[in-house]
Amino acid sequence: MASLAQRRREALAAVDNASFSWYHVRAIVVAGIGFYTDAYDIFAVNFANIMIGYTYYASGKIPSNADTAIKVATSAGTVLGQLIFGFLADHIGRKRMYGIELMIIIGATLGLSLTAGGRATEIVGIFIFWRVLLGTGVGGDYPLSAIITSEFATVKWRGAMMAAVFANQGWGQLTAGIVSLVCVIGFKNSIESGGAKCNAACQVALDKSWRIVYGFGAVPACFALYFRLTIPETIRYTLDVNADQTTATKDAVQYVSGKIGGASLTTDEAQVAMAQRAERDPTAPPKASFRDFFHHYSQWKNGKVLLGAAGSWFVLDVAFYGLGLNTSIILNAIGYAAPANKHVYDTLYNQGVGNIILSCAGLIPGYWFSVATIDTIGRKPIQLMGFILLTAIFCILGFGYNKIPTKGKFALYVFANFFQNFGPNTTTFIVPGEVFPTRYRSTSHGISAASGKIGAIIAQVLIGPLRTRGHPTAANPSPWLNHVMQIFAVFMFAGIFLTLLIPETKRKTLEELSGEDQYEMRYGANGSFNEDDDSLKNNKEKSRVNVA
Repeated sequence: MASLAQRRREALAAVDNASFSWYHVRAIVVAGIGFYTDAYDIFAVNFANIMIGYTYYASGKIPSNADTAIKVATSAGTVLGQLIFGFLADHIGRKRMYGIELMIIIGATLGLSLTAGGRATEIVGIFIFWRVLLGTGVGGDYPLSAIITSEFATVKWRGAMMAAVFANQGWGQLTAGIVSLVCVIGFKNSIESGGAKCNAACQVALDKSWRIVYGFGAVPACFALYFRLTIPETIRYTLDVNADQTTATKDAVQYVSGKIGGASLTTDEAQVAMAQRAERDPTAPPKASFRDFFHHYSQWKNGKVLLGAAGSWFVLDVAFYGLGLNTSIILNAIGYAAPANKHVYDTLYNQGVGNIILSCAGLIPGYWFSVATIDTIGRKPIQLMGFILLTAIFCILGFGYNKIPTKGKFALYVFANFFQNFGPNTTTFIVPGEVFPTRYRSTSHGISAASGKIGAIIAQVLIGPLRTRGHPTAANPSPWLNHVMQIFAVFMFAGIFLTLLIPETKRKTLEELSGEDQYEMRYGANGSFNEDDDSLKNNKEKSRVNVA
């Protein structure tokens, strides 16, 4: 009869060494739809707020403070979701939490689309409430989808699978532009009826449009909900946190066979599984606790990885979200800024088409370059390359801003978008899903992701307003924008050194990366303690050969 340690290795090997098949594609699609929805909901606000401004404000524009508050509310909710769901997925289980975040997103999306003001309420305040709730669901999707994809992936293509999940953000952003454009074209006659002003017919049309734009975000989420609720617990969580080798082995066979849901246990197997959970296998990693968490990360070899992952994501998102400051100038460069007469229809049409062009020009190609190369080039080289090139691009924009023609700024903007996604924007999502131990993997990914969203909030609240310092005029509304680009260059430069703290994860097992294989190797096949260092090295070498 196989020992517990042998059964653990066999269960992990069934997942790690499996050939890429349709059940891997299913995992990518189910997780990817969540990120598609996340990106759609995040970027739909840019179009919805313009429509809301014409609908509810005499000036035709939401006050800048209200506009910023609505957008920051999503990021604040995302931070909460990343931390809360990251923690709960480690302590309650991935399966129990997966799908709850999608329910929150669906509920908040429908709530947004049905929002209305009243005599006792301000519509902006209601928007902020729903955007915080929406952000919480979006935030929960980050650690859950990353960790579940990582723990179910084959070692050889784990990076490509995780990158493909994340790349759905590009399609989500593109769809937000397409849906808003379809609404504008569909209500063209009503919107055009007021000319440069939005009359009653125009306001009704745009009131319907922004609700459609928000409400559409719930559609793809509904399709993915069933598959998320029926996904089995990951093999690694069952083994390393629940210490249940029997269920893990059965689930591994069930998963690689392509069947939906977890495996069914016989009465005898269920009793064995209960006994294993009650009496923890000595070859399994230690049980999670706050004391163990702080002990683990107080060691520099572990703490530096968390610092590198969280710090890289933080500095990246400062520039990633801050780059939107330059969008109006880029739209002007490609001929899709609001025309001089500022007709409502033309403004909305150009906004939609311009953002579709920008998404296709650099955003989406960057994501899929990462998918194609991340398991051959590696995560760390791609992240380093991205930060180095982004530092150079922002330096050029910052120090030569007033001398660069608009078409040159357009080219640099596209390159910046491309190398953010074929660079640190993708790798900062992937690496935290690989380098941490199973018992803290989701929590640590949540911490890393939340660090990024804090960077986004700083970009929106603190750095963004700096662009109007000096003496803004109609011809130059952002006189300090060149200095903002210089600030982004400093953050990208810091990302180079933070990247040096993370390991390369290409073609390595999660146990090898997190050091969890050391617990099993301290014990013999029968569970007796073994301190043979040579055997540890030999086992690690065999593991690497099997993965290659």
